[in-house]
Amino acid sequence: MQDEAFDALFHEAKREAFHLEVQDTYHAAGYKPLERFLAGEPDDYEWFRPWLDHVRATTARGVAVRRARVVTTPHNDYTRYARHVASMNVAAGEDVRYLSRQLIDPAALTTDDWWLFDGEVVSFTVNEPSGKWVGGGVTTDPRIVGYIREVRDHVWSRAVPLADYSDQ
Repeated sequence: MQDEAFDALFHEAKREAFHLEVQDTYHAAGYKPLERFLAGEPDDYEWFRPWLDHVRATTARGVAVRRARVVTTPHNDYTRYARHVASMNVAAGEDVRYLSRQLIDPAALTTDDWWLFDGEVVSFTVNEPSGKWVGGGVTTDPRIVGYIREVRDHVWSRAVPLADYSDQ
């Protein structure tokens, strides 16, 4: 699923869109916003506006947008960058939380990132080898969805809100 089909999952959600991120790097090679961040150059973040507007519209309908990031410490460049940008996610209405990887048993995680909509529809994230998002593989299989809900609950109960997170 891509583009409008993926966006439809958000439009159809009634209660929650939950995202789990377990990778330490996305868009690393040649990703201009990351390069600007690492060089200390200014960024107007216009490239991010469509997502932030999407989050605002989704939360305005009463749908919670939550994201948990399981990260390795010490943080790599991408994680530092993503943490910086996450403040904009939060300002748009997204609840972003972090969990240091060493604080969770790897067996309690999935190896893939995914979105869970209303606890009923899972969209596994599909990335190019470069880390660029290209779409989602969707399932409503009850066994898979049940497992994903368990992972969500386990991670979320341990994750720390962005404002309180320290990488120490």
